[in-house]
Amino acid sequence: MNSEVTMQNILIEENGIYGIDCTRAVWFTDRIHEDYHRAGIHINDADFIIENEDKLLMVEYKNANIPGAASPGSFKPEQDKKLSTTARKFYDSLHYLKLMEKTKPVQYIYVLEYPDGDAVTRRRLRNKLKAELPFALQENIGNGIKLIDKVDVVSIDEWNQDQDYGRYPISPIAPVGS
Repeated sequence: MNSEVTMQNILIEENGIYGIDCTRAVWFTDRIHEDYHRAGIHINDADFIIENEDKLLMVEYKNANIPGAASPGSFKPEQDKKLSTTARKFYDSLHYLKLMEKTKPVQYIYVLEYPDGDAVTRRRLRNKLKAELPFALQENIGNGIKLIDKVDVVSIDEWNQDQDYGRYPISPIAPVGS
């Protein structure tokens, strides 16, 4: 595996300010939306998928704290509609993993930055999101087959400090004030 960081190894979020360094990944993509659009299907999708040796990180990224963010104070990630959309992105991205023949355990990570967001609100959001995801379903049926292993809601700093996620650091690729 090449350890040199190049722009080809960086997944860039939609605002073009932050990137995730995937140099240490086995495989990664940000093409889900593009591939779905090209196929003419209109479903939700996670922003990124990062594969390591033993799992797939399905990543949804939202940063309402950047300069120029549209109405950052009105972004309420705990609202039922917003929460359901975030959960839907997990479900709709499973098709992509199946078609790419990716069968490793899946963790859904929501990297979230927003005004007044803190560890307590992110934990509360994680618990609400967990209730929307198939944890109870896979306990009740499937003979041990799992659609999801873990869900997490973290800040950029928490992502970077995490033993697993931090292998793929998130950092500015453009001046944050631009």
